Amino acid sequence: MPDETATGLAERLDEDAKAAMRAGEKVRLGSLRRARAALKNAEIENRGALSDDGAVKVLRGLVKQHHESIDQFQAGGREDLVARETEEMAVLESYLPAQMDEAAIEGVVSEVITAEGAAGPGDLGRVMKAAMARVGGQADGKEVRAIAQRLLEGGS
Repeated sequence: MPDETATGLAERLDEDAKAAMRAGEKVRLGSLRRARAALKNAEIENRGALSDDGAVKVLRGLVKQHHESIDQFQAGGREDLVARETEEMAVLESYLPAQMDEAAIEGVVSEVITAEGAAGPGDLGRVMKAAMARVGGQADGKEVRAIAQRLLEGGS
C-alpha cells in the first residue's frame, strides 16, 4: 500500500465500506465511514487532495485516538467498549503501512546522527526532524524520540 495515492486509499475505503455493508459487518462499516470522513475533513482543511503521507497521518491519528480510548475504557473497567475500540482500531491498522521494528529505527537514527554531526542531547530536534522524514509513517514519533535520546546520551 505505500505506493498508493490518497485518492486510491479513499477509493479503497469506499469499496471496502460497500463490501462491509453488503456483508452486514457493522463495526467494520462504521470504522471505514469514520476514516473516510476524517480524510474528507483533512482534504477540506488542506484545500486540496492529500498526499499518501497525509492520508496515512490522518489514519494514524485515528488509531491513536482508539489507543487513548482503550486506555480510558480499561481504567473505567468497560471491557465491552475496550473490545469494540480494539476491533475498530484493527480495521484502521490494516490500511496502514507496516511499522518498522526497533532495530530498523535505531539504524535510521544512527545514520541521521552521523549525517547531521549530532554530538549530544542538544541536537535532538535536528535529529528528530531528519529521522522522521526518513521513517515517514512507518514508526511512532515517541519511539523514534526515545531511541534518539538514548543514542545521543551515549547509550547503546
